[in-house]
Amino acid sequence: MKARQFRYYDLLVHIFVVVLLISNLVGQKITAVGPFRVSGAQLLFPITYIFGDVFTEVYGYGASRRAIWIGFFASALMAAMGLFTVWLPPAPDWHGQEAFAKVFEFIPRLVAASLIAYWCGEFANSFVLAKMKLWTNGKYLWTRTVGSTVVGQAVDTAVLMTLAFGGSLTPSLIANLILSGYLFKVTYEVLATPMTYAIVNFLKRSEEVDTFDRAISFNPFRHALEEPGLE
Repeated sequence: MKARQFRYYDLLVHIFVVVLLISNLVGQKITAVGPFRVSGAQLLFPITYIFGDVFTEVYGYGASRRAIWIGFFASALMAAMGLFTVWLPPAPDWHGQEAFAKVFEFIPRLVAASLIAYWCGEFANSFVLAKMKLWTNGKYLWTRTVGSTVVGQAVDTAVLMTLAFGGSLTPSLIANLILSGYLFKVTYEVLATPMTYAIVNFLKRSEEVDTFDRAISFNPFRHALEEPGLE
């Protein structure tokens, strides 16, 4: 059975993966916003959830599953290459090894935590949105984008901060990061709702598609990299 070809799906997946990789690179930086502590990744990572909403709402859970797995493998490759490059002996006349290692030696742990949290959170987000679309019969998009984010980001933030910073930061600071990150991401999604509406409506008109996941498998491992439109 031939998959349907979409004009914008592959481009959106490429942008999604780039944002995900950059989020992993800048995630070590922690900044203070009043009493809150926010990781650098939280400036970009919520955008991946907006992409997840768009993929699921327009193209369906299967298309979202494919994008999630592509992002997963891309992040794993980045972590492996970063660690390998740190291990390579530096040239005698190059003096940036210490700074380079300080950034990239932490990446494997951060990416491992990010991969686990991202995998759990993104699939929770896509599953909730797909189910809510059936419950609402495709109406009230804002309830799906916000509702799925409330669930997905709760899973993602708790798992990520615990695995990434456990043992290196105090429990109180980790709790602050979880609460701050969660509130920031959910607020981010709410504020981005008009933009999400505009993108979803544009894609539905342009691609002439509006997918309802009534008879599919929500198993995240089933046809992980299958082209959208087959299931």
